[in-house]
Amino acid sequence: MKTAVRSHVGRVRHINEDSAWIGLTANGLVAAVVADGMGGHKAGEVASGLAVESLTRSLSGWGEDIALEASAAKLRELIASANATVFETASSNEQYSNMGTTVVIALIDSSKVLIGHIGDSRIYRLRDGLLELLTEDHTLVNELVKSGQLSPEEAAIHPHRNWVTRALGTDREVKADVELVDWQAGDRLLLCSDGLTNLVEGDLIEQTMADPEAGLDRIAEQLIELALHAGGDDNITVALIDYDTKLDVAGGGKA
Repeated sequence: MKTAVRSHVGRVRHINEDSAWIGLTANGLVAAVVADGMGGHKAGEVASGLAVESLTRSLSGWGEDIALEASAAKLRELIASANATVFETASSNEQYSNMGTTVVIALIDSSKVLIGHIGDSRIYRLRDGLLELLTEDHTLVNELVKSGQLSPEEAAIHPHRNWVTRALGTDREVKADVELVDWQAGDRLLLCSDGLTNLVEGDLIEQTMADPEAGLDRIAEQLIELALHAGGDDNITVALIDYDTKLDVAGGGKA
């Protein structure tokens, strides 16, 4: 599989509170993580960094010889461990009190993707030129949309649209959504923070990702550029994975 990961601090923030990683598990699965931290001066950066560090360590050592279809409970265990790491650090350090982070995770084999998520970072799958959202935002406005109190258009401009109802590390226990989706030749996966999706319309993300002439590195750069051009008022992070029989794994980092 081919991969790319990019992260940018944006035009307004001075600290990049996003963290990301793409790598391989011990048994050869491709794994990807994106986290968007929150919680005051530098605390968000610490929260997302701790979460990704914990998940990277756990996922890199993932050596279970079991199918992804039977791995949901194991992924929840890894997320719970990362949650405990962030929560305990926040509880024992006043400067990090109430810090937390969103997280999206993808574990990929030749035919399936096991996804886990908490918060409002997202995972999309591009198939046959069409972009599909695979996660559901854990936000106040999404709950209001689901209950019929807000329209999607109203939610997009609501002053509290970034209020998350679930985050990793803010409580001793957290519920993660875990789902198995299919994965086939020609598919492309995007994990991203809301610094992209709050500023760039889905149609434009779809158009950019579906460009047959652009490689993954260029697509990742274009997505960052689109968010920056739209204002860049938040950190922006994207991780991309292409279905491919060859492995070309990008790694992780910040910008």
